Amino acid sequence: MLKIYGCYKSRATRVLWLTEELELAYEHVPVVQAGKLDNPLASDAPINTQSPAFLAVNPFGAIPALEDDGLVLFESLAITLYLAKQYGGEMGPKDLEEDALMMQWALFAATEIESNALKISRIFGDGRLDSEAGQSEAAAAARLLKRPIAVLEQHFAKNEFTVSDRFTVADINLAEIVRYAQPYAPLLAANPNLKAWLERCQSRPAFKAMWAARATEA
Repeated sequence: MLKIYGCYKSRATRVLWLTEELELAYEHVPVVQAGKLDNPLASDAPINTQSPAFLAVNPFGAIPALEDDGLVLFESLAITLYLAKQYGGEMGPKDLEEDALMMQWALFAATEIESNALKISRIFGDGRLDSEAGQSEAAAAARLLKRPIAVLEQHFAKNEFTVSDRFTVADINLAEIVRYAQPYAPLLAANPNLKAWLERCQSRPAFKAMWAARATEA
């Protein structure tokens, strides 16, 4: 059976959202980040990214990871693209052109957006976004995002979804990275087409189910 390692409060959300969309049967192994534990190697520690059992699956020690009939993958975007091609139907590429576009947008999001978007997410997660210093840091990250976000704003002025005329894995991969910057309201307020697209993605029942599970995770 398909097996997914990771917790909801991680990049595994991309994979777990997709499994909801596809209604896939799988075994979920709840691996947590070692940095969240006082002693990740303690005998009573939950399975985590430093646990020998998990390192046997992913020597890199990062989540998520996937096992499927002997195949092991441990990069979240590779996992989602694989699942979409293997099981996704309309969620995956119909031809080589769509495949290339889905890869392009995944790499664009990872290389041009994720790093600075994560800065905003961490400021928000630390409870500092309402402070003057936090706002200043978030604004600086948003300035660095201006160029790639402008590309997305222009794209969604003409397109309802990321690739072709339907919701696909490309939207999940991109939306889950843009989401990191979502707490900084001025960024999306200045880009209404991007905001509307993100709202379309996050209004889907599968996203809501994934997000509800994430909210209840310890």
